[in-house]
Amino acid sequence: MSMQRTARRRTAAAALVLAAGLAFGAVGCGTDSGPATGTAKKPQPPAGSHSSPATAPAADSSKVIAVLRGKKGMVLTLNSAVRDSGGFVTVQGVLKNTSSEPFSESSAWRGDETEMQQHGNHLGGATLIDVKERKRYYVLRDTEGRPLATTGIRIIKPGETLPVFMQFPSPPTSTADVEFQLPTFPTADIEITG
Repeated sequence: MSMQRTARRRTAAAALVLAAGLAFGAVGCGTDSGPATGTAKKPQPPAGSHSSPATAPAADSSKVIAVLRGKKGMVLTLNSAVRDSGGFVTVQGVLKNTSSEPFSESSAWRGDETEMQQHGNHLGGATLIDVKERKRYYVLRDTEGRPLATTGIRIIKPGETLPVFMQFPSPPTSTADVEFQLPTFPTADIEITG
């Protein structure tokens, strides 16, 4: 009987630790009430594997702020880089496979960080560089280390397009011009709006 009690106590203790951790995580992330309550708006994770965060406006596909041509026919067209009042910048665009072959090398886009390797193929390796202030901004992550960027990228078929997003901490409001980098693509100068 004492073994059953010990097992129950361990289960109860594990449940308590898990509940406390979830509560702490929820409190630590802030609220959506914004600066009026003294906390910043938290970045919104994607609703699905390829969707944009809930706080970001839909990218205007008719507007193009940069076109980056990568290897094996991959083209990344950036449509917007919008700063929101919560202190985040969301970059949105479209990836297109312009070649006649399927593209399966998207693992390079997640960058070299060890932590980023465990979350599948994603755009977490993207960075913004504020050249004037000499600062590099990495894609934000949730409390479990997952990037706030398009995830679940598999093989991209010939001619296929994929809407993408990446969310970064915002450079100072005095900074509008930054460099955008994504592994295997050339660097592009983009302007942050908002």
